[in-house]
Amino acid sequence: MIALLLRDLRLAFRSGGGFGLGLAFFLILAVLVPLGVGPEGSTLGRIAPGIIWVGALLSALLSLDRIFALDHEDGSLDLIATAPIPLEGVVFIKALAHWLTTGLPLTLIAPLLGLLLNLPLQGYPWLLASLAAGTPALSVIGAFGAALTVGLKRGGLLLSLLVLPLYVPTLVYGAEVVRRGAEGFSLATPFLLLGGITAGVLALLPFATAAAIRINLR
Repeated sequence: MIALLLRDLRLAFRSGGGFGLGLAFFLILAVLVPLGVGPEGSTLGRIAPGIIWVGALLSALLSLDRIFALDHEDGSLDLIATAPIPLEGVVFIKALAHWLTTGLPLTLIAPLLGLLLNLPLQGYPWLLASLAAGTPALSVIGAFGAALTVGLKRGGLLLSLLVLPLYVPTLVYGAEVVRRGAEGFSLATPFLLLGGITAGVLALLPFATAAAIRINLR
């Protein structure tokens, strides 16, 4: 399992499709939004939580098709599926590799984007906390969508259509945590719901993803 994780991390860093592209998109979004909305600090601060979370969601979406596609193209996915290791564990490792190369860097760079978007100072801890709690769900849900479309030619659009509706609850509660934290309101309910979504998908979706892979490989 560790060897598989290291292999996926090396592939992501060498190709740049997961690490560099997501960060570049995230930064470009943070730079362009003030240019389009205007430089007013109050307006930017009000929309900053939603903009940052939408940017994180779309950045994660960019590299989802690479989770299983490369392994399917070179035939290694068939070998992994027939190996004497649980396919559910393989799915978890691949989702973890995706999060380490997309979700974690986006979480670490998010305070810089908050600065560009004039996010209130008290919102920064909750921005980091919400992204750390919510971005793993984006990777696991994305792995499920990637498994459903593995083997399809030009399945990127279909993957986006499948995954985006499933991302909505995480987006809503993640942005709400940051907004309430920035305004000094109670945020226990949205934060617990965000954590519950992540815990639920981590517990259930690896099994659904493994089943989808087995069906597509028949």
